[in-house]
Amino acid sequence: MGKIKLLLVDDHKLIREGVKSMVENTEDLSVIGSVSSGEDSINEVRENRPDIILMDIMMGGMTGIEATRWIKEFDPTIKIILLTMEISKEYVSAGIKSGVDGYLPKDVDRDTLLDAIRTVSSGGRFFNDAILKLVFEDFYSKEKQKSSDKKLPNDLTKREYEILVQVATGKTNKEVGETLFISIKTVETHKTHIMEKLGLRNTAEMVKYAIKNNIISIDSL
Repeated sequence: MGKIKLLLVDDHKLIREGVKSMVENTEDLSVIGSVSSGEDSINEVRENRPDIILMDIMMGGMTGIEATRWIKEFDPTIKIILLTMEISKEYVSAGIKSGVDGYLPKDVDRDTLLDAIRTVSSGGRFFNDAILKLVFEDFYSKEKQKSSDKKLPNDLTKREYEILVQVATGKTNKEVGETLFISIKTVETHKTHIMEKLGLRNTAEMVKYAIKNNIISIDSL
């Protein structure tokens, strides 16, 4: 059986080198690439097809969450472990929704990292104790509450509806992107689709539409 092929994705070279040093000199692992952005990770996936990607969440341009969604749609067999300095309900929820196979803090020890890689390679999922606590206490309860979703207006997708709410309550494109873990360009594209579907011309009309249709209240502005 060949070695497990790893791709490292982080916008900090020091982090990539640190992770590489942790997995080097192991008989079953091989680092085949090291890149600094979500966009570059997609190019690497197309060219080299890694088995597992160790992916930073927050990077300039395309975020790790957004890159994970793209890669999972392109090739669901590629495993992805998210690495982050920030362990929060929002990050964990977004990571799980994107389809990740593992989620670890960046200060994880070498043995745990290797265990995570091998577990994910064999078809399992790996989350450390701190993240599992958030998963069970927050994520599943919220998802259960969302089971009775409102009917989305004018065939908006769930993502478009989320962005309509965010924009209508006064958030900038940058703030919307940070909240939903997507790039500013992606926010702008979704806004264009929303306005086309609803027959609106600008952000002000999006706000008026949201108020008129009880999507938001004036008190939330």
